[in-house]
Amino acid sequence: MDLQKMWDDYEPVFLEIGFKVFAGLAILIIGFKLINWAIDKLKSILVTKNFDYSVSGFITSFLGIGMKILLILSVAGMFGVETTSFIAILSALSLAVGLALQGNLGHFASGILLLTFRPFRVGDFVTADGYTGTVKEIQVFNTILTTLDNRLVIIPNGNVMGNAIQNMTAQGIRRVDMTFGIGYDDDIDQARSVIKQVIAGAEMVDQTRPADIFVKTLNDSSVDFAVRVWTTNDNYWPAYFHITEQIKKSFDAANIGIPYPQMDVHISK
Repeated sequence: MDLQKMWDDYEPVFLEIGFKVFAGLAILIIGFKLINWAIDKLKSILVTKNFDYSVSGFITSFLGIGMKILLILSVAGMFGVETTSFIAILSALSLAVGLALQGNLGHFASGILLLTFRPFRVGDFVTADGYTGTVKEIQVFNTILTTLDNRLVIIPNGNVMGNAIQNMTAQGIRRVDMTFGIGYDDDIDQARSVIKQVIAGAEMVDQTRPADIFVKTLNDSSVDFAVRVWTTNDNYWPAYFHITEQIKKSFDAANIGIPYPQMDVHISK
């Protein structure tokens, strides 16, 4: 076998294939770097425009994946691979995977709906699927909450969209509902005056909104006052604890009792 003759015959083919391989690798490397640069640039632009963090992360991730897939298909076309056949194979694989992962695809679709209609955003305090906490992250398939005791709750997006959602911080201001009981022998008007003084001195309370103070229930052992004040999201719990403590101290100073359940027993001889 004449190796020189074989080389002379196949040299153009080898050179062509080598050039295509070199060019394809170069295009992939440079293309991936350009796509990553463009995605990073887009992220920084969205951040400067105060774009929603959860939505921007979702969008840039999808754009990056889509652009890289198109680049790979373009390079494959350089080697004579029919892109239509390649897409058909991908479609068949996608169908098979989709049938196997119907639940996950439903969570994925729910994630898109969450980002589209935005019933809540990252940082909001919500109740979703029976769990209450601060939204830490909205992922493709799951929503992550951080509870008040610092537990991490991962909820599938389908469960979030399929149940009622309470967003406690969307309005920027919240109402603090409290109940305080006094004894039947205590003066209702005096108790109401004490409560008003405590609320007027609470800096965390929004004094531009009227506070509600009214007798709510005549219980077996107490007369219950319902107290409702307004405050910002960040001051909700500080206001709640501050007012509760100060009302207890003020009731003690005014000799207003806070009763506990008791029963009078009458013995008949």
